[in-house]
This record gives sequence, C-alpha cells and structure tokens, in this order.
Amino acid sequence: MLEMLKELCALNGVSGSEDEVREYIIRRAEKYACEINTDTMGNVIVFKKGKKTPQSKLVLCAHMDEVGVIITSVTDDGYLRFAKAGGIDGRVMHGKAVTIGKDKVQGVIGCKAIHLVKEKDREKPMEPEDMYIDIGVKSRAEAEELVALGDAGAFDEDVREFGDGYIKAKAIDDRFGCAVLLDLINTNLPVDCTFIFTVQEEVGLRGAFTAAYSTKPDIALIIEGTTAADLPSVSGDKKVCKVGNGPVLPFMDAGTIYNKEVRDILTKVADENDIAWQTKTYIAGGTDGSAFQKTRSGIKTAAIAAPIRNLHSPTNVGKISDMEAVRKLVGLFLERMK
Repeated sequence: MLEMLKELCALNGVSGSEDEVREYIIRRAEKYACEINTDTMGNVIVFKKGKKTPQSKLVLCAHMDEVGVIITSVTDDGYLRFAKAGGIDGRVMHGKAVTIGKDKVQGVIGCKAIHLVKEKDREKPMEPEDMYIDIGVKSRAEAEELVALGDAGAFDEDVREFGDGYIKAKAIDDRFGCAVLLDLINTNLPVDCTFIFTVQEEVGLRGAFTAAYSTKPDIALIIEGTTAADLPSVSGDKKVCKVGNGPVLPFMDAGTIYNKEVRDILTKVADENDIAWQTKTYIAGGTDGSAFQKTRSGIKTAAIAAPIRNLHSPTNVGKISDMEAVRKLVGLFLERMK
C-alpha cells in the first residue's frame, strides 16, 4: 500500500481536475473489480463481490481531489493571478512551487518583498490578491501561450520517507484513503462492497452528494486524513489528535455527528484486535460523511482517519504505522459486517 500511496501523491488532482488520479484508480482497479463506472461529476464507483452479501449495503469512500489553485487572470508582464481551490492558509503558499495545467507548466508563488510591506500590514493574513505566480515569462502573450484561465495548479513537492517511519508528501489528504480502497479491491473481500472515489470534496463535498444519492447505501465508511496539530506551540485538546497514536475514530466534526452504532463497532473491533486508536479532541473540519449522512432518508455514516500534520499544505506529514493500522481496521470491520 505504501508504494501505491507514493504514486498517488505524485499525481496532480486539484478539485475539478482529478483526471490523472481517476485514470490511475481505474487502471489499478479494473483487474479486480466486478464493475466500474464514472458518473457525470467524475466520481469513480467500483463494485466488487465478496464471500457474502450483507443485509446492509456498504460503501467505502475516499476523495481523489487535493487543494491547490485556479488561474483567474494574467498581468501585462506575464504573472498569473489565482484563486484558492479548497481551504488553504495563505501563509503556507508563499515561495512554493506549483505545476499548472495538463502541460505541467512550472511556476513559483510569490508576493511583495517583506521590506516593501508596511509594518501595520505584516500581521495581516496573506490572501491570493497579495500573491502572484511567476512562470518565467515577460509578457501576457507569452503566458497565454502556456496557460489558460481556469487551469488548475497543484503544489510541486516530492514524496519522501524520513525519521522514524514518517512520510512527507502533498495530497496525503486523501490519496491515503484512495490507497486503502485500492488495496482492499485487490483482495478477496468478506462481503460485497461498493468503493467510491469522489471528486471536489475540498470545495464542498460536491461529488459525494451525487454519489451518495445514486448508490443508495445503508452504511457509509469514510476513509480520510485528519488534522493533527500535535506541535510544541499547541496545548491540550487543541492538538486535535496525535501522529503515531493510531487511527482516529471521530464522534463528531464540523459537518457530521457520526453514527454511534457503526462507530461502536469500529471501536470494539479495534479493542478486540489490540489496535490503538484515538478520537478528535477538538471539533473542526469535515468529510464526505456530511453528504452521505444527509442524503435521501439518511445513511449511517462513520469515519476512520489517519492523523496528518500540515493538512491542506504542500507538505503533509504522517506516520506509516498509523496508515497501516487504518488499513487493518477497515479490513477487520468488513469481516465483522458478515
């Protein structure tokens, strides 16, 4: 699964431009799936038969998209203006390399030099209107030959293992979830299962709403990366969760109160199999679970997440042991669904 995660994180798939990721997923899944469909939104929906057909229709879901930028205009001297695609703190964008469009044009996000910024403005949040992308040209005409308005730009970062079992990459949120689903598709499943790889989660769960409506599940399990703020400057419950402490089984976030019955099964399975787990101690963020929970007459929804530092930035950081534990717990949950 680790090598698959690395390959997925190296792909570009900003919200609304998930083509590379979708093609990879279809290619990896088609050898083992019973049925694969791509809906109008661009979600990939995979069905695979298991040893048994459960009474409740089960869906596992992960999103394909990542945060990034969308090109909105070009200046006379060839710089690109942009908007955020997803929730990105402007402070993590300055000086970062990006890859833009299908032709993978290279650029660097810049802003006014600090010595030119007035003292009173230095503490203000940095927004896209304060920044630009330099693609190494001198005119609007040169820039427009390379980039079109509406092109997506993804952060350009390498994937690297470091320290004691850590991994750094862009888009671990949620290529990790995609890797878990693909790994499961490649196994003999204990029960029938529908796997959904959604689009546009980072800009409002848009793919999940349509996929939840069309697949009509009874139970939805969301596989995600979630915010770990276990840093020296953060105290108490505001750490949210901790990297290295195992899978996160949230009871609530900003968008969903997760189904207690399904969550209790997850915690019980984890305890019975000596899988250390944790929960979120600070109510924030959200997942595709919010869309599933509110679709049709309601869907029993739960989530399993890997704790990730620096979420929604060019350099997500997670621990491989946490991710392996999530994969193990999801597999044991499917066994329990028999």
